[in-house]
Amino acid sequence: MDALIVAGGTPTAVDPLASFSQGRPKSLIEVGGRPMVQWVLDAVAGSPRIERLILVGLDETHGLISGKPLTYLPEQGSLLANSRAGIEAAGALGGTSEHLLMSTADIPLITPEMVTFRADQIERAGVDLDYCIIERSVMEARFPGSRRSYVRMKDIEACGGDIHGVRLDLSSDNALWDRLLAARKNALKQALLLGPDTALMLLLHMATVEWAERRIGHRLGLRGKAQRCPFAEVGMDVDKPYQLEIVRSELQSRTG
Repeated sequence: MDALIVAGGTPTAVDPLASFSQGRPKSLIEVGGRPMVQWVLDAVAGSPRIERLILVGLDETHGLISGKPLTYLPEQGSLLANSRAGIEAAGALGGTSEHLLMSTADIPLITPEMVTFRADQIERAGVDLDYCIIERSVMEARFPGSRRSYVRMKDIEACGGDIHGVRLDLSSDNALWDRLLAARKNALKQALLLGPDTALMLLLHMATVEWAERRIGHRLGLRGKAQRCPFAEVGMDVDKPYQLEIVRSELQSRTG
């Protein structure tokens, strides 16, 4: 399986991480003595399930290294455009799997074992879109100060992880995906985009994960699955200064 790492995006002046990035992409913020994205590259390349890597948003001048073949793609201007460019590039490479593992570049605490776990889940499910979720109890036991946003459903309370899977020939409504990505930090906004019944079920905490999979799959015209991940590190992304301090402290303790 090939892997896509989305690393584009430079914090603007109003972004909480602007003072840390100093006008450079967020993925280059230093943690544990190295750029944040380098930790992700090491973990992904270290998994025996990953054959090649595609990195969107950075280039050879940033001095990154990879233990496996690495293809650079330039910044495309948005998360959706970066993701689509990576998916198209992976399809052109003609890998051995019909699925692509997709990761953000701001989860530096992941390990090769966690990447392998998600790759196995993605292959076994065999769906168009494999979405990672982490139960609140798992996240808060591991990182009690992470302050993640959770969605409370009938059978689970969870937040989204940051390693997903996609079928390489996936096609969808571009306009809808644009709106979903814009609303990705707000579960209610996402539900409203998928219809008032979805929003109502979410507000009343009546929806189960299985119901949501069917509803979203029908609306988007694809087969999707929400996979529970036991590793909080997969959802420990860095969006705020206090989250940056959490990962810096964690990596310092790992490296001594």
